[in-house]
Amino acid sequence: MYLPVVFAFVLIAGFILGLNLRTPGGSSQEGRFFSIGLDRHDKINDVINYIYDAYVDSVSREQLTEEAIHSLLKNLDPHSSYIPASRFRRLNDPLMGSFEGIGIEFNMIKDTVVVINPIPGGPSERAGLMPGDRIVMVEDTLIAGANKSTEEVMGMLLGEKGTEVNISVRRMGVPDMIEFSLVRDKIPSYSLDIAYMVDENTGYLRFNKFSATTYNEFAAAVEELLAEGMVQMMLDLRGNTGGFLDAAIMMADELLERGQLIVYTDGRKRAQTFARARRNGMFETQPLVVLIDEWSASASEIIAGAVQDNDRGLVVGRRSFGKGLVQEQVQLGDGSALRLTVARYYTPTGRSIQNPYDDGDEAYFNDFLQRYQSGEMMSPDSIHFHDSLRFETPAGRIVYGGGGIMPDIFVPLAANEDFSFFNRISNRGHIYMFAFDFADRNRAKIESYENAKGFIDRFALTPEIYEAFLQYAEKQGTNVPEKLSKGSEQLIKNHLKAYIGRNIFGAEAFYPVLHQKDRVFIKAFEALQDEKKMALLRPE
Repeated sequence: MYLPVVFAFVLIAGFILGLNLRTPGGSSQEGRFFSIGLDRHDKINDVINYIYDAYVDSVSREQLTEEAIHSLLKNLDPHSSYIPASRFRRLNDPLMGSFEGIGIEFNMIKDTVVVINPIPGGPSERAGLMPGDRIVMVEDTLIAGANKSTEEVMGMLLGEKGTEVNISVRRMGVPDMIEFSLVRDKIPSYSLDIAYMVDENTGYLRFNKFSATTYNEFAAAVEELLAEGMVQMMLDLRGNTGGFLDAAIMMADELLERGQLIVYTDGRKRAQTFARARRNGMFETQPLVVLIDEWSASASEIIAGAVQDNDRGLVVGRRSFGKGLVQEQVQLGDGSALRLTVARYYTPTGRSIQNPYDDGDEAYFNDFLQRYQSGEMMSPDSIHFHDSLRFETPAGRIVYGGGGIMPDIFVPLAANEDFSFFNRISNRGHIYMFAFDFADRNRAKIESYENAKGFIDRFALTPEIYEAFLQYAEKQGTNVPEKLSKGSEQLIKNHLKAYIGRNIFGAEAFYPVLHQKDRVFIKAFEALQDEKKMALLRPE
């Protein structure tokens, strides 16, 4: 059965529905089509018809309908949403593991589209586009210096597989524009940012979302790391806002022993469903830490909650976002879709980790600002849980519900005076822009290191480069203190090197450098080496 609000939606839209429940935060089920009989006496439809027929100015029936839909949903919860047909593919395709376009990773630099990397095997790489190329024109439209938004540019470059798009490119060292005729194709969208061996025993994996391909990416990466000698794992879900519930369940199944509960869901019109580990996993008993932060949500919290509640590993970082609502996706006949919350999910100990949303969407999504103001981001002592939210794991450890996953090892933000300058230059994009320009000017020299490892081992950020960066920051209007602490200086140099490496060698040069000064990463790595901490996970 559909919930009443879905019936209201159908009455407005007047379409035959195709229900596809394989959605972010939802469950897997084959797509089904229903023809629903409608009551002709419908107040909402009557109002729309009356406005359309009698209003003093001309109005769009489609716009009236969509505004009515938004009004129906806005007071339900923060995650029930309507997706217009014009935006559906752009939002849905990355979660399906691919999109259709020309296949480049790009950034808008000074109102110009700059190719960071052509995606391997895609149309751009096959045609010969190179990192550092500036896309000046798309068809007959000038986009360089034209104040085009990223969304506008994406709309021009994305398109159906098999369609053609002509672009004009400016390349450093080449006097004339280079013309490319590209045939759009299906481009893979990866959820795995990087997987690498930190040392001879420790494997590290970082995921940016949970898509239709996440489990396969995870399984392939784990298999490769095991072959390289991994006996302990760091699973980084920081900044991962979630995605498909099934992807999280399948990943957790590889980490938990058969029969252990992963998550269960319960809704007013949805029966309780329990997901348990069903097979012999690839990494069931070896030491494990999961890294989270305030942006880790939904499917990320399912993984963290399952690991924590089953005493499977340690969770390190800061309290997660707190999204414990399950959405089903209803596809409409005009290409639009409705994502409706139909259930809540619960961790194995019975915790609901959904943040309260009684004060409206704005307060709900700005909850992390309250965490700053309350001091939570700087100290766990500022976090207080009611006794009614207290739960106990099999090993006797105390965990809490009521708003996100609280890590076992809390790592505060670095926010004292020593790091205020670093925070300013990071937030204003100075580090990124300087690193991009430096890498762009010195591309041949940096490429001489041959690969990411060569860059990490041999590239040194000299005092001259560091001083040039400080002068750049001054020119951008940021006051540079007369004296910086050693810690702040080291962090700036670390980020400069990481971003320089990223612009030439990608993630393989970025994350390993960044991790050298990443406090959450360092604490998680230390926890894996601490036998006493890991022993707490074993029941007496």
